[in-house]
Amino acid sequence: MPMSLPVLLISVVLFFVLFFGIGFLLNMLLRMTWIMAIIYPVVSIFIIQDVKFIDYFRAPSSSFALLGEKIISLAVADVIILISGLLGAIASGLVIRLLRAKGYQMF
Repeated sequence: MPMSLPVLLISVVLFFVLFFGIGFLLNMLLRMTWIMAIIYPVVSIFIIQDVKFIDYFRAPSSSFALLGEKIISLAVADVIILISGLLGAIASGLVIRLLRAKGYQMF
């Protein structure tokens, strides 16, 4: 079933804001500028996957094969939504760097 344009636009904004906010908070708490941009691929795999996490250790070859098939079969709208989340995570790192460069000690 194709995704309608309003749902796609809301999802893109939601993922961007969600991962920007999570990344911003993690950056403030852990003082690691790019932590969310590094963690985001793992989070997106958890969003995409159909396999239980333990199966990656029990049967890695079949689990990773299923994950690869799932990634390849993603719709264009799903890829756009996931990319917007990655852009939000990267934007949070850039904003934190900018705030630190401006002299804000809290960040």
